[in-house]
Amino acid sequence: MSDMRFIPTKVHGALDYIVGLALLFAPLIFGFSSVGGAAVVIPLILGAGLIVYSLFTRYEWGPFKLIPMPVHLVFDVVASLFLALSPFIFGFSSYPPNVWLPHVVVGIAVIVVVIFSKPAPGPSVGR
Repeated sequence: MSDMRFIPTKVHGALDYIVGLALLFAPLIFGFSSVGGAAVVIPLILGAGLIVYSLFTRYEWGPFKLIPMPVHLVFDVVASLFLALSPFIFGFSSYPPNVWLPHVVVGIAVIVVVIFSKPAPGPSVGR
């Protein structure tokens, strides 16, 4: 599997903060902030959570370096599965696509990024 893992942790880390911010602003970007409920709350919580645990990850973008990268990747998969399944779990999959589709697409996209991400930073990153 290591041959498949071509995304360096430096790139993964930048994507973490970009996706975290995108999740925080998703209800505004995709125009579903007025829907309220789980459709709005879930991306806000997951976006904030992603930014927080990224700050504590042992990689180039983590200033506090407490969470090992493999644990970070597990958090990513669990959060992304929850995000992708949330429209079906919380019953907003029958809403217009601009409400539920970003949850599914971002959730699946992050899982794909995890699959291709290196499980450890290069040797120059402090442990």
